[in-house]
Amino acid sequence: MLVGAAGAGKSTFAAQWFDDREILSSDRYREIVSGDERDQSATDEAFRLLFRDLEKRLGSSGSAAVDATNVQAFARRGLVERARAAGVPTVAIVLDLPADVVLARNAGRRDRVVPAVAVRRQLAELRRALDGAGLAAEGFDEVYLIRSAEALDDLVLLRGSAPR
Repeated sequence: MLVGAAGAGKSTFAAQWFDDREILSSDRYREIVSGDERDQSATDEAFRLLFRDLEKRLGSSGSAAVDATNVQAFARRGLVERARAAGVPTVAIVLDLPADVVLARNAGRRDRVVPAVAVRRQLAELRRALDGAGLAAEGFDEVYLIRSAEALDDLVLLRGSAPR
């Protein structure tokens, strides 16, 4: 799963490194449900569909990339539980870029600018997730932290078959 505030680059990362069929985007599911990816009132139904499709993907191919903020523990927990039930390793790719970079990227979006107050709240949630035992205590098999725009740009992702 991808973890990071709006504007951190999760969708761009997913599009670069994963096949479109593997990417389960909360924005895409909100658009399916309501016709508008920005419609937060569609979130519950969007995630119901995302979880359904995640279970199908994990059960058949063992591979999926969940593109959502995932900055709150309860959101990550539901994804980890589904992967465990399918016998699939869980990997968190955390885009922990500096706040000024995330806020500037979000403000510069052409399609969907998230209010800065919401992005700051997401950044605070991410900080809480990374402090202390944080993500390591949540049952992930691997946690990868990307802490700069340069590291994100220079990243090389090597992918193999998911063990079954």
